[in-house]
Amino acid sequence: MMLKWRSKPDMINKPYLLLVIILAFSLGVTSCSVFGFSTVPDEANLSLVFMAGYKPQANLPFVGVYLAQEKGFFAEENLDVTIQHSSGQGQHLQFLTAGKVDVTTQDAAVMMKRRADPGLPLVSFALIGQTGQQAFAALKDSGMTDPADWANHTIGYKGAIPPELTALLGMYNISEDAANIVNVGFDPRLLTEGQVDVYPVYKANEPYLIESWGYPITLWDPADYGVPTLGLAYVTSDDILANKQEELVRFTRAVIRAIDYARLHPDEALDAVMLYTGPETDREHMAFMLQQELVDSQNDLTAANGTGWQTREQWQILADFLVQYDAMPEIDVNAVCTTEILELAKLR
Repeated sequence: MMLKWRSKPDMINKPYLLLVIILAFSLGVTSCSVFGFSTVPDEANLSLVFMAGYKPQANLPFVGVYLAQEKGFFAEENLDVTIQHSSGQGQHLQFLTAGKVDVTTQDAAVMMKRRADPGLPLVSFALIGQTGQQAFAALKDSGMTDPADWANHTIGYKGAIPPELTALLGMYNISEDAANIVNVGFDPRLLTEGQVDVYPVYKANEPYLIESWGYPITLWDPADYGVPTLGLAYVTSDDILANKQEELVRFTRAVIRAIDYARLHPDEALDAVMLYTGPETDREHMAFMLQQELVDSQNDLTAANGTGWQTREQWQILADFLVQYDAMPEIDVNAVCTTEILELAKLR
């Protein structure tokens, strides 16, 4: 657009006019723009490596990254994000602590236990799952309606007996001698084939599978019984938190924006998920997972402060619970979580 000066010749001489224009243009480049051009240079491009804690699927923290990438939210932050997926066996935590990735995902209780022992430098900077992932299921035709009914039945656990199970048994005065507690691994067919009566499930995943096989279930969520639980968090290391603050702020702003977008546009979120899972994946299964995790991501705290918010009090309650049931040694919760990145992301 051409700028037209309309001053009369007798009001200003030409050399002076030329000097004014040169000075104004110079100021427009270095500070506020006289001519309306942006005075703040574009943010430098930064990069970050994200490793999902499992294979591609509709876990909400994964969805936030997938959708931020596909909708261009990372690009708008001038942030190049490399997306990787863990092959299992704790690879994501190994790579994070070795500095090979910058951000991963992890269940809150597991992350805190790994921080306590063996002392991995893990820290949550955004809590996406405000409620824990695990519940317990029985076939509906078992007739069980309450955890009090678990006595004299076979109850499964995955890997190690979770404190949530110990707490529920304690609430109903069911001793371990009064129930057959067994390690079942990760095969829900053990429930449908009658090898266990109560099976530990990931709420966003296995209930869909079991019922899709034609087996209606009764589901018990420990959180409904007052057991403190937290879900998946975005996790980084102490070193990365100290040295890549700007990258983490841009990442957080983009993924929280994407998660909020997914809440309003679930079909677009699923389209993004399917790009990573492949067309062989059951879209309805992914839709079930996404919806469940969207529900678990919201509570009064996030209503007041925004998606991903967390408090020291939340983590302290969980820590006290884990210590009470001998799931981990005592730990300084201040080292486990931070709101610094969330606060900076909200300010900009």
